[in-house]
Order: sequence, then structure tokens, then C-alpha cells
Amino acid sequence: MSLPLARRSSRRQFLGQSAAAATLATGYFTFPSVARAYQSPNEKLNIAIVGCGNKGWHNVEQLVSENIVALCDVDTNYLDHAATVHREATRHRDYRKMLESENKRIDAVVVSTSDHTHAPASSVALDLGKHVYCEKPLSHTVEEARALARLAAKNKLATQMGTQIHAEGNYRRVVELVQSGAIGNVTEVYCWCNKGWSNGRFGPAKPVPANLDWDLWLGPAKSRPYSDSIHPGNWRRFWEYGGGTFGDMACHVVDLPFWALGLRHPNVVTCEGPEPHPDGTPEWTKATYEFPAEKGHGPLKLHWADGSANFDLVKETKDQDGQPLTNWGLGTLFVGDKGMLLADYGRRQLLPKDKFSDFKAPAESIPNSIGHWREWVEACKTGSPTTCNFDYSGALTETVLLGIVAFRAGKSIQWDAANLKATNAPEAAQYVTKEYRAGWEVVGLKG
Repeated sequence: MSLPLARRSSRRQFLGQSAAAATLATGYFTFPSVARAYQSPNEKLNIAIVGCGNKGWHNVEQLVSENIVALCDVDTNYLDHAATVHREATRHRDYRKMLESENKRIDAVVVSTSDHTHAPASSVALDLGKHVYCEKPLSHTVEEARALARLAAKNKLATQMGTQIHAEGNYRRVVELVQSGAIGNVTEVYCWCNKGWSNGRFGPAKPVPANLDWDLWLGPAKSRPYSDSIHPGNWRRFWEYGGGTFGDMACHVVDLPFWALGLRHPNVVTCEGPEPHPDGTPEWTKATYEFPAEKGHGPLKLHWADGSANFDLVKETKDQDGQPLTNWGLGTLFVGDKGMLLADYGRRQLLPKDKFSDFKAPAESIPNSIGHWREWVEACKTGSPTTCNFDYSGALTETVLLGIVAFRAGKSIQWDAANLKATNAPEAAQYVTKEYRAGWEVVGLKG
């Protein structure tokens, strides 16, 4: 039997920077992903799981080729179920104690919790030298996203954010179309999702279910009584734990133009919606991001809409079958000076249809993914690149969360990305960062 990776190597024993990191044109993003020493590509990682239910369990199922050595969940219903499958894994309620007690034998950590604990859990793992896979959005605040990207780069670790659709072929074909110039110079992009996570309101205090450690679930958030209006299924409706539909879905949809156009940081962000409520997320939002001219695109406006709202161009445009674009539950519309490109997770259409009747798609140039989870596993072992590493997904998450910042601040913000600051709106600072309960802070937050 081969010894686990972490038993043979220390945090300082890394291979050199991967020469396999490729460029945007190949679908990969340059990042210094470096693996621990290993003896065989077939050797299994020792993985710890933070969050065993729902999406967390789906992630576990994708990683059964590796050793699941530790399980952590604040809810014993989820923890007990996971333990019936992974019987030899140790069981934990508090990820901090798990990472401390299992540090020497863990190679990598998967974080699939509510948004407000993504960064605290991921940052502790990264600081201990563990590779990390974290669900989207990468963090709960803009400042946290920047901190995780910085930690991953500093410690040369393999990372991946859970935007699984990024690995599918349709996104790759859309990126090729945009980058080939099929619709010319892209000046605007419209993204939308008709889904709705909204109107969270703190209900009356109720007894904590026997299966749940409520204080651990709250983690970094302020202490408050248990309410079934929050857990188990509605935490996304609350600012303290999630970001509504915007926070839930924009990382998936905006990922496509981010990749295709090589976007990084907007310099102006505006967002409208219903009157902001201090507790719950809105029924709809409409945001506009302005990006300066950079390599791969000129000055660009990217629009986001969710819930029942959308922009006039999307409402008025028809797809190739003559149906309104709002019938697409979610989608992206690239607007170029030679035409438009419409896409969702599995479809793509050039518009107007008549103009592109004889169009021939460019040769495929972006390699198919080996699989979103497999990319990360191989990166942990060999230093090969991942397509949604924390450098790329950190900037994507920052951009998404800036829309929420502008909405809650109630004004258009002039954004200084280098200093994480809205130069015209000091009142926005409270939404760029946040306070943490003692013992739950994000490692490396201040650089």
C-alpha cells in the first residue's frame, strides 16, 4: 500500500511551477499551480470534506476516485449519511478542529457550505498548505475573494471554484466564436437569470433541531436565535449568509463573458432594484458594469438582470425560433458590431439568423476539459492548470459581488480595484468587507 501524499511531504516540498499553464486562447489561465511531491500519477489524494449535504454530497460523489479521509458537517443528518458511504473517514462538526487534528494527513479540502463560511473555511485550509475546491461564489465579500486569491498564489496551491458548467463543451465553443471575431467587436453583453431568491426575514426564535449545531452553522456571522426561515433551505435570501439570486447564479452566467473577453475588474458599477431591506435580498436587480479597454476587448458594458427584471434589448430580441429571449430561463447575449451571439449552458445561436445562414464555425481551438473536478485533482498531483482557479474565479466573484455592493449602497460606484475601494462612495465600504465573530476570521484578509 502506498503512503498518503501528505505523509511523505511537507508544505515546503513543492514541484516547480507548472509549464503546462497555457493562455486564454487555449481556455486556460496562467496561475502558479504547484503540487506536492508524489510518486505516481495514480496515487490518491487524501481529501477532507467541509459540508456533506446537497451540493456538498454531489461534490463528494465526483471525487470517489480519491481517498475521502475526513468529513465535516454541522448537521448530523448529512454527516451520518456521508459516513455510511465513507466508513473509514473521521467525523467532525467543526472544520477548524478537523483541519487541526487531521492536518498531517490531509492533502486537499472541498468546501461546500453556505456562502458566509466559504472564505473562513477555505482560508484556513490554504494557510495550512492544502489545495482547495470551493463552491461558488468563492466568497461572501469582495475583500474575501481577494484574500483567497492572494493566499492561493502565495502558497502555490491548486484551486478550483465550483462553476462546473465552465468545463462543458458549449462554453468553449462560445468563447471560440467570440474570440474568432464572428460577431465583430463586442461592446455590450447582457446576462440574466429568471430565478428568485428574495425577501429573507428573520422569523421568531424556535428550538434548534437536535441534528443541528446552530452556533457552528452561524460561524462568522453574528449570534442570533435559530429560525427555520433561514436553515436548512433559505439562507440565500439573507444578506448575512448569501447574496440572493445575484450571488447564487451570476458566477455561472457571467463566467462566460468573463472568459470570452478576458475581463478582470470593472471601474464603474451601477445596480437598481426594489428598496433595499437590511435583512433580505431583493426580488429583482438590474446591474451594469463598465470595463475599461484592455487586451481582448474595447470599453465594454456588461449587464446583469435577475428575478422578474430584464433590459429592453433582451425583451425585444427573438431567438432563431422566433421566441423572446426572456423565455430562456437564463442566458448571455453578446452584442458585436457584426451581429449578436446568444447562449446558455447548452445552446448557442448567432443572430440575426438570416445574416449567419452560411456561417461556418471556426475550428475548435480550446481543448475539451477532462472534467471540472478532475482538473483540480490532477492539478493537486501534478501542477497542471485549472480553468477556474482562485486568481480567475476571485476576480469573477469580486465583480459579481460589486453589483450587490452598488445595490446596497444605493448609488453608482467608481471602483478602484487596486485598493478595493469605491472612491466616490465611502458608504459602500461596509459592504466590501464585514465583521467576524472571534475565532472565525478569514486568514490573510489584510494581505
